[in-house]
Amino acid sequence: MAEPGSSRGAFVLAVNRRAGRGRALEDAHRAAELLRTGGDEAVVLSAEDLGALMALVRDRLRAQALSTRALVVVGGDGMVQAGLEVLVELAAQGVDIPLGVVPCGTGNDLARHLRVPLLDPVAAAGRILRRLDEPGARRLDVGRVRFADGRTSCFATALCAGFDAVVNERANRWLRLTGSTKYLLAVLVEIVRLRTVHYRLEIEDAGGRRRAERREGVLLNVANTSSIGGGLRIVPGAREDDGLLELFTVAPLGRFRFLVLFPRLFSGRHVALESVRIEQVRSVAVHAPDVTAYADGERLGPLPVRVDVLPAAVRVLA
Repeated sequence: MAEPGSSRGAFVLAVNRRAGRGRALEDAHRAAELLRTGGDEAVVLSAEDLGALMALVRDRLRAQALSTRALVVVGGDGMVQAGLEVLVELAAQGVDIPLGVVPCGTGNDLARHLRVPLLDPVAAAGRILRRLDEPGARRLDVGRVRFADGRTSCFATALCAGFDAVVNERANRWLRLTGSTKYLLAVLVEIVRLRTVHYRLEIEDAGGRRRAERREGVLLNVANTSSIGGGLRIVPGAREDDGLLELFTVAPLGRFRFLVLFPRLFSGRHVALESVRIEQVRSVAVHAPDVTAYADGERLGPLPVRVDVLPAAVRVLA
């Protein structure tokens, strides 16, 4: 460790002020205080909206890439996604800056998968410091999404294009409701309206073989890690560093059987059900009418999309 006052570099903390019901900025400063104990600087960046914040982050990282110890995102999975977009962009230019996570959101599914301490910014910051000094780099695969119009995005946890995406779409329309309440209400509404989606898939499997097929279902996810939605363990055995994605689908179900299935997603006990199918893929194109894709809880846009994996794209301090 460096002597106090002999700064070796800087941690850049990007904080979503609205995360954690408004406590995220306080959590960011608590994490920054600990990160400074090794003699490094810790700069907290925040802004009124996510676009303005990420512009600040890009400018800072491009200008001081060599002295940046890590980009630390303070917020939920949507904040992680925004940070990944910047780091993947920089990695394509040969700049490798690690990612640290201080979870302070609603879902925190990447942090949960990586076993980063939840609701404790000081413990999460301590994990970042320990990982900096450990030999060997822990790398995170990143899912890449490509749209027909040429747009691209990325994700850490999963892309959703089934019931869970429909729930997100409905919940986002209810601007007066906040937190988990509106999502629970949206789940109840959409169970009543539960519909089967007719998918057309173009799959490249783990062995590089390609096939096209049609599949009906109520849930479809392309997952990089184990859970979505604040702990729904859709693919309990997923690994974040195997260079593959997990295609998770659930065949058409009636409302009663879906209600039986849903609680099992929290424990992972659903994987043995006949209606559930999980397979490792390198890429998958997903076509379906009237479905909007979400990833890391954020709205991306309507299908079709092509999803593939960027292996070991980002070093992660977790």
